[in-house]
Amino acid sequence: MLYFLLSLIPFLIYVILKTKKSLHMHQLNWYNLDFRYLKWVIKNPYKVFVDLDGFFVIFFTFLFMNSDLANILFFIFYIVIIYFYKRLLAKEQVKVPLKITARVKRLGITIALLYLILPIVFCFTYDAHYLAYYYVILGLLAYLNPFIVMFAEVINKPVEKGVFNHYRNMATRKLKSMNNLGVIGITGSYGKTSSKNILNDVLSVSYNVFPTPKNFNTPIGLILSINNYLDKFSDYFIAEMGAFKKGEIQELCDLVHPKYGILTTIGTAHLESFGSRENIQSGKFELIESLPSDGVGVLNADDPYQLSYDLKNDCKILWIGIDAEGEVDVRATDLKLSNKGTTFNVIFKGDKNKYSFTTRLLGKHNIYNILASIALGKELGLSIEQLQAGVKKVNSIEHRLELKKVGTLNIIDDAYNSNPVGSKMALEVLNLMPGKKIVITPGMIELGPKQYEFNMKFGQYIAEVCDEVILVGAEQTKPIYDGLLSKKYNEKKIHVINDVKEGFVLMHRLAKGDTYILIENDLPDLFNEK
Repeated sequence: MLYFLLSLIPFLIYVILKTKKSLHMHQLNWYNLDFRYLKWVIKNPYKVFVDLDGFFVIFFTFLFMNSDLANILFFIFYIVIIYFYKRLLAKEQVKVPLKITARVKRLGITIALLYLILPIVFCFTYDAHYLAYYYVILGLLAYLNPFIVMFAEVINKPVEKGVFNHYRNMATRKLKSMNNLGVIGITGSYGKTSSKNILNDVLSVSYNVFPTPKNFNTPIGLILSINNYLDKFSDYFIAEMGAFKKGEIQELCDLVHPKYGILTTIGTAHLESFGSRENIQSGKFELIESLPSDGVGVLNADDPYQLSYDLKNDCKILWIGIDAEGEVDVRATDLKLSNKGTTFNVIFKGDKNKYSFTTRLLGKHNIYNILASIALGKELGLSIEQLQAGVKKVNSIEHRLELKKVGTLNIIDDAYNSNPVGSKMALEVLNLMPGKKIVITPGMIELGPKQYEFNMKFGQYIAEVCDEVILVGAEQTKPIYDGLLSKKYNEKKIHVINDVKEGFVLMHRLAKGDTYILIENDLPDLFNEK
C-alpha cells in the first residue's frame, strides 16, 4: 500500500494544477451564475474534453500487471501529464489571472475534500486485486475536474448565500445610517463606467463624491464598495449598475435605493442573456422606475428606445440630446470634434444663452455622458461656471478611447469592451486622426443571433477608415473578415493572428510615420482561441 500512496503524489499535483485552471474559468463565469460556467463548458467542448489526461483509460491494462508495475506506471503517467500540461499553460494568453478570494479558498477546500475522500476510502479498504479499478476511478475524477468544481460550487451554495446575506445586511445598515447621503444610479447598455467617472469629476468641483471603483457594478461589487470604501463624509454615492438579464438592476436598486438615475443608452450588449431588445429596454428602465416620486432621472432623447418607452414613474425626468427634434432640457450644439478633444455649446431649457464647454475626451458618445452629468449637476445646485470647470478637468478614462503614446506609436485604447454602437464611434474617432490608421480587434461577443451580422457590419466600417487591419482569432473574427471583403478591401492588408501578443509586435512593424492604432476590445480569457 505504501507504493500506492507514493504513486498518488504526481496525481494530486496534477489535480491541483487542473483545479486552478478550472477555478479560473469558473470565476470568470461569475461562479456559474445563471449556469454561465456550464454554458461555457458546452460551447467549448474541445477545451474541456480534449485533454491529455483522457488517456487514463489505459489504466484498464493494469488488470494484467502486478501491483508494483501498475504503481510505477501510474506514477510515470502523471509525471508526463504534468510536464505537458505545464507547457500548455505557459503558452496560454492570460489577461486576468485567478483571484484568490475568500470564496475561492472556500471552494478550494471543498474540492480538496472531494478529491481526498476516495483515496482515503481506498487506503482503508485496500486490496491489490482492485488496484486497476482504483486508478481508473481516480483518472476519471481528474479528467472530469471542471465538473467536480461545478459540483463543489453546488455544495457550497448554502454557505455562500449566508456569507452574501451577512455582508449585504452590513451594507444596508451602513447606508441607512447615512441619512444625508444622495445615491445616484447609473446604468445602460454602454458607457456606464465612463458616465460614472465623468459625473464624479463634475460633482467633485463642489461635493465629496464616492463612485464605485473600477467596474464594481454587481451586487457583490456594490456591497464591497459600501462596506470597504464608502465613508461618512460622502455627499453622493455613484453606483454603477450592470446586468445580464431582467430583474438584476431592480435587485441593485433594492440594495442602494437611488434617488437619482442616469440611463446612458440602450443597445444590444448582452443580447444573448437578456433574450430580446425589449427585455434589455425594460431591464435598464428598472433603475428609473425604482426612483422615488421626488427623485430625478436623466434620459437621452436621441435614443429611440428611451424616447419610446412607456415610463411607469412620476419622478422628474431631465432629457438630454444633441440631434433630438423635440425640446430637451439640456442640449449640446456646435460640436467641434478633433484629435485633441471636443468643444461644444450647451443650451438649457428656458435659457436662451449658449454656454461653451471644452473636454479632452474623444468622440460624440462622450458628449452624451457629459450632458447627463451637466443636467444632473445643475439639478444638484452647481453653477454654470462650476459645470464648465468640472467638464474641463474630466480625465481620460482607462481603456475607453484613451489616447496615449507608446514609444513612437499613437494608441487609441478602447480595449475595455466593445459593442455595435461604440465600435462604430471608435472608428469615427480614429478617422479624425492624421496619418496611417490601423485597427487591432478580436471582434464583439455576447450579441446572440445577431453576432455575425454586427461583426460583419463592423468589418464594413473598418474598410472605410483603416489602412491596415489586425484580427485576433481566426474563428471569432470571420464575420469581420467577410465584411472587409464585401467592401473589396485589400486582402494583403488583413492580418489574422491567434495571439494578441503577436498583434502588438505586428503593429510596430506595420507603423510608418505618423500612425494611429485603435485597440478595439480585448476579449476575456474565456474566448481565447489559443
